[in-house]
Amino acid sequence: MAIDDDLFPAAAPALKPAGHLVGSDISALSEAEIEARIAQLSAEIERLKRTLEAKRASRSAAENFFKR
Repeated sequence: MAIDDDLFPAAAPALKPAGHLVGSDISALSEAEIEARIAQLSAEIERLKRTLEAKRASRSAAENFFKR
């Protein structure tokens, strides 16, 4: 009796981390790879700052609205 592959699908391939994992070993990276990671992390920092500012503005607006 054969096992039905539809009931037991093959395991999904392991996902490669998308970008830099904080604390990971970077000693084997080339200069270009390090520069690429710095650019990626800088862009992520800017995205986080924009999101933080938007959340602060939203909270401030709500606080001002309910102070009436």
